[in-house]
Amino acid sequence: MAMHVWRSQFTSSLTQLARSLSGTSIPTIKCGVSEMPVVGLGTWQSKPGVVGAAVEKALSCGYKHIDCAHIYQNEPEIGQVFSKMFGEGGIKREDVFITGKLWNTFHRAEEVEASCDVTLSDLQLDYLDLYLIHWPISLEPGKGTLLPMDENKVHLMDPKTPSFAETWAALEKLVESGKCKNIGLSNFNIAQIEEVLGCANIKPANLQVESHPHLPNLELLEFCKKHGISFVAYSPLGNPG
Repeated sequence: MAMHVWRSQFTSSLTQLARSLSGTSIPTIKCGVSEMPVVGLGTWQSKPGVVGAAVEKALSCGYKHIDCAHIYQNEPEIGQVFSKMFGEGGIKREDVFITGKLWNTFHRAEEVEASCDVTLSDLQLDYLDLYLIHWPISLEPGKGTLLPMDENKVHLMDPKTPSFAETWAALEKLVESGKCKNIGLSNFNIAQIEEVLGCANIKPANLQVESHPHLPNLELLEFCKKHGISFVAYSPLGNPG
């Protein structure tokens, strides 16, 4: 079953959707050891000063799933809202499913935990419900930017080329330490997922990819069903880019 992550920067849109769900319990699907609500708020392209208000409104309206990522560069503002809503807001942290993502410059084993720690600190959380490898490519770390490029504006690939096995093993340690309840993948194709499955001690709990009527990714969906991997659709209404 595809989970549709609704991405909205407008609190009125959040209110309209919440009203449509009023009085109902949002369905969940199995995601590893957790239950994941099938409606969530994505925070991609949500600007400073807007994302916090959107997340606060969403939680107030009954959303139980918030999707975040380090590369979105808005996690500190979201963390302020989490701190407020999980405190004086009266919402229980354990009732909200929160996703984070490992960025491409942190795929080396020694970089993974530190990157997760930054996300936890920014979001003011003790753990993530789900932590995804954001993309199946590794960019060179240590360049002072999340998108390192050469003089020709070509992205700099990590010369060490960490394997999926190396990165995945580091993510598994995050589960063992309690920093992440579940781990998964984003923007991976079938061959890449199979490579991870071949080395995993903890199976990927989730795959997040673009999926909508113009790009349904049905083959990926069926593959995930076959292997017991939950499927999250981002940009479910389409992506003009």
